[in-house]
Amino acid sequence: MTGGHDVEVPLGGGRITHGVVRVGDTVRRPASRSSPFVAELLRHLELHGFAGAPRYLGVDEAGRDMFSYLPGHVPAKFQQWTDAQVTAAGALLRSLHGATRSSRLAGPHPVVCHHDPGPNNMVFQDGTPVAFIDFDTAAPGDPLEDVGYAAWTWCITSKVTAPPVSEQAHQVRVLADGYGLGTRERRRLVDAILERQNRNARFWAERVSGPSELRVEAEVIAARVEWSRREHGFVTAHRSMFEHALQ
Repeated sequence: MTGGHDVEVPLGGGRITHGVVRVGDTVRRPASRSSPFVAELLRHLELHGFAGAPRYLGVDEAGRDMFSYLPGHVPAKFQQWTDAQVTAAGALLRSLHGATRSSRLAGPHPVVCHHDPGPNNMVFQDGTPVAFIDFDTAAPGDPLEDVGYAAWTWCITSKVTAPPVSEQAHQVRVLADGYGLGTRERRRLVDAILERQNRNARFWAERVSGPSELRVEAEVIAARVEWSRREHGFVTAHRSMFEHALQ
């Protein structure tokens, strides 16, 4: 409880931050080292009219960050998406980048990246992704860092039950079209996908040793490292097909 009749309802689905709860029409998250930047970023997005993110509401009596609650559905798992959903995700990512482009928050970099813009960090309304959540890893960067990660997590999977590679490659193009990616960036997109897969493997491997704010079991970490490496091998093996689809 937070006092009165406000009931705390745990919110699941996040891979990074634990202890996230809903209280009425707000979301409360434990404060972290990223809290000051996230607060400033969300205020910036609000001032610039970007509706695809929660609003920062300050700190509650328990010292937790408070955000507006965004109604809708957050997928618990990666799955196959329609072209319309992938297009909407690409367009929303472009709008996020546009709202931070050349801002003080971006510093010497082109934009502020979300850095984890997978379906599991999107709010869906009526089947359409309409907003990002979980900005804990947001930081200045290059747009292709986010587009590469989105292309991977929205369109690509090495599962034996997955659609044919040709269909996956088609959806990578759909995402690029939805984002409005230029010709030069399309030539670099497959490399960006591979780099983000490598980075994801490194991120989780580094959680095994040294202090961390994350509370994740070693078996879960090992599975995420292995998954990232397997996905990297899959994209590498079918690189020519993905590149051809982007021409």
